Amino acid sequence: MPDAQSPTRKRIVDAATRLFYAEGIGRVSVDAVAEEAGLTKRTLYYHFKSKDDLIAAYLDGRDQPNLKRMAGWFDAAEGGADRKVEAIFTNLARAARHPKWKGCGFLRTAAELASMPGHPAVKAGSRHKTNFEKWLAAELSARGVTAPHMLAREIVLLMDGAFSSMLIHHNPDYIRAAGHAAATLVRARISSTQV
Repeated sequence: MPDAQSPTRKRIVDAATRLFYAEGIGRVSVDAVAEEAGLTKRTLYYHFKSKDDLIAAYLDGRDQPNLKRMAGWFDAAEGGADRKVEAIFTNLARAARHPKWKGCGFLRTAAELASMPGHPAVKAGSRHKTNFEKWLAAELSARGVTAPHMLAREIVLLMDGAFSSMLIHHNPDYIRAAGHAAATLVRARISSTQV
């Protein structure tokens, strides 16, 4: 049984991450991942029993780094919860200007696997979105915002809508607009507690 933390496994996941994010999971073969990793296909299959497991590992590997990045943006922002939430969107809009930015890898993968809701990668994407939503609800709750769980879900809907619009328009203004809407929702919840 291969070690889940082995350097070879990490090399394969890193190679898959570069290729899957840049080109999409359907356009990248296992052969291409093995070549990118500088390994044989046999070695790849020693560490992953299928391409599906490799795709799930790719998304699982993006979960914590993405959450940490967004939490960092939130924590670094000055002001109340509204400004902190908006800072996540502002930084996403800035990241979206980079030529290698391809949108949300979790949503893009889920779209490619829309007819396979039980796929391990779809489940990995669902876990990531749920983790973000729970983290955000906890942050909002800690700042005294009313109905933090519903508000976190509304913000996730704005974020995912912005990501979807970016796939069509390639214009970061959609992310900034979603951030403005999210901040407005947060302010409305804060105002309702002060009445």
